[in-house]
Amino acid sequence: MARTSDLSRPIIEALYTEALVLADEVRAVFASGTRPAEPADPMSGEGAMIRLALSTEGLKTTTRMMHVLAWLLNQRAFFSGELSASQVRRHGTLPPDREADAEALARLEPETRALIEETVQLHRRIARLDEAWRQDFAMQSPARAFQQMIGRELGRG
Repeated sequence: MARTSDLSRPIIEALYTEALVLADEVRAVFASGTRPAEPADPMSGEGAMIRLALSTEGLKTTTRMMHVLAWLLNQRAFFSGELSASQVRRHGTLPPDREADAEALARLEPETRALIEETVQLHRRIARLDEAWRQDFAMQSPARAFQQMIGRELGRG
């Protein structure tokens, strides 16, 4: 089975560990909820809007983490020889992320917003890896492309 040298088992294992820790933090935050803004009537007004924001953004965040973990598990299975490259390419695509609602995020505590942003950044990193892997890492690094452009420009002078 052909394996790319640009995506290795240690990279996948490190990302998997990072994702597990982050998923545990997400679970803890969204399982416990957030402090109520209006203790007098938690079922109306801003308290209800906070709970709604926590619920919707919590669902997006946990789904994002499940997608990341599923992608990483597929890669681990590939490196273990349990899945072929064609199986991973066919069925192991990372689904696109759903954007957070800025208005809902604004209602959440800063720590919760920071945690959500961490999951978004991890998803973006995994999405870049997924795309590069699907292109057999044929894409060039931006630094190398810039160096080649400078070389071409200097060669013209």
